[in-house]
Amino acid sequence: MESLLEPVLWAIGMSLLATIAFALIGLVSGTDETATIAPLTLLVILLGVPPVGVFAFFMSAIAAKHITHAIPTTLLGIPGDTMAAPLLRDAQMLRELGVPHIALRKAISGGVIAAVIAVPLAVFFAWILTPFSGAISAVAPWLFLAAAVLIAVLSKGRWGALLALIPFVLIVVGLQNFAVDALGKGLSISFFLGIAIGPLIADLVLASTPAGRVTMKRDAPRTFELAADVRTWKGRMPNPFRVLDRGQLSGTVGAAAISSATFVFSPVAMTVLMGELFAGRIKNGYRRLTTMMAVKNGTTESTYIAETLIPLIAIGLPLSPMAAGPANPLFNAPPVYTINAETGETNNLHNLLEPWQFLVFGLLAVLIAVIITYPFAMTQAHRAAAWIMQKVSHEAIIGLSPASSP
Repeated sequence: MESLLEPVLWAIGMSLLATIAFALIGLVSGTDETATIAPLTLLVILLGVPPVGVFAFFMSAIAAKHITHAIPTTLLGIPGDTMAAPLLRDAQMLRELGVPHIALRKAISGGVIAAVIAVPLAVFFAWILTPFSGAISAVAPWLFLAAAVLIAVLSKGRWGALLALIPFVLIVVGLQNFAVDALGKGLSISFFLGIAIGPLIADLVLASTPAGRVTMKRDAPRTFELAADVRTWKGRMPNPFRVLDRGQLSGTVGAAAISSATFVFSPVAMTVLMGELFAGRIKNGYRRLTTMMAVKNGTTESTYIAETLIPLIAIGLPLSPMAAGPANPLFNAPPVYTINAETGETNNLHNLLEPWQFLVFGLLAVLIAVIITYPFAMTQAHRAAAWIMQKVSHEAIIGLSPASSP
């Protein structure tokens, strides 16, 4: 009993710490997951926190952040982070309809339900794949290529997307090989940070041209109008199962189940695909938009959880976009957690935790994040958004984020 009490206390303590920290960080737009979750997780590891505490910290961090990142996205029209970008168009249309608070509540309710579902499903799929871990490791590069081609084919501009893959892949592979030759290590996390600051770089290039400067010129500071904070539920505490209607609930559960079975697809691409799959054919505009918010934000939670748990449990190598980015310290954080690139030998959470521990402590961490963050986001979003816009410099946050990565 005493041997179990200590890891439980570590898990609860680190979950509370991560939940509070990342519920607040998620309120600030521009706080990319790789630039915030990865370095703080690395710090926790290097400080000597036991494996159970590290894992619980990370799981609570992603669950909490993907609940509160919907607040600036829906109420202010500014994406809370990279994974909130696919929600922005639908959220903006709901803002124009005068119901941003509905968009917010649909989004975070979908995220809560998907997060709780994704943990047991991801552990189950990881258990199925464990006997094939060697074969998966051998063909992993081709799996990523196949996933990228499939995503391109399923997109609206399929031929343009397929052609764009060629220069993109050549650039990434060339930079990776150059980094290995020059530095002795790859740049996996740096690629994710590049994606996060890509729009900022694009704006800088645009501003360097006369025509671009005209489109970016502003005569006055940008203004934001926050809708009234109207409660749409009965009782003191909101219930996510009642916030979503039956169709939105089934769509969110279906999207969470499908995305929990994958780990080689881009989380952003899966978010867009699941939204179109479960909501794209709804004819009523309002229902389509609100369903999109629930399904898409639910997918941000389930993809992050699955793409962490499946490679971590089944293989021990960072063989997913998520594992190569924000979750990378769970796999490789020298000198505490290490991976031998030549032999494939690992010494990380894959070796230090049992599958049942991933299930129990992962679910515990997600539930702690949900219990604290969901009521806060549902009842205090208006005040939080107003405070963030008045007190926090978004330019400073965006400038700091890339520099804070390991």
